[in-house]
Amino acid sequence: QAQLIESGGGLVQAGGSLRLSCAASGRTFSTYAMAWFRQAPGKEREFVAGITSTGRRYYTDSVKGRFTISRDNAKNTVTLQMNNLKPEDTAVYTCAAKASEPYGSSWEYFLGYDYRGQGTQVTVST
Repeated sequence: QAQLIESGGGLVQAGGSLRLSCAASGRTFSTYAMAWFRQAPGKEREFVAGITSTGRRYYTDSVKGRFTISRDNAKNTVTLQMNNLKPEDTAVYTCAAKASEPYGSSWEYFLGYDYRGQGTQVTVST
């Protein structure tokens, strides 16, 4: 049974950093596009960052220059390095994998991903 498990969430002060990891198991995800989504309380889930199987990266505007997505196909993992965190980054962050490479706005369609994790909580205090 293939699954994605996130880790690395926690409580951090504004301006601090966190590194989220998504460990994939049950199959090889090296050919999958991978993405991070987040959902804050009372808000809709939003796309945060994505990376293709060949390493092209995409980010939502609010995290550009602060977040970096990367992947290690040998370890079947995807990470999200988050720097200069802000209180508005507080959310549950979820990893997702898609067999076919998303195009344009399809990166943002969470239910279009083939595998989705359970999420990890990130809380940024003032």
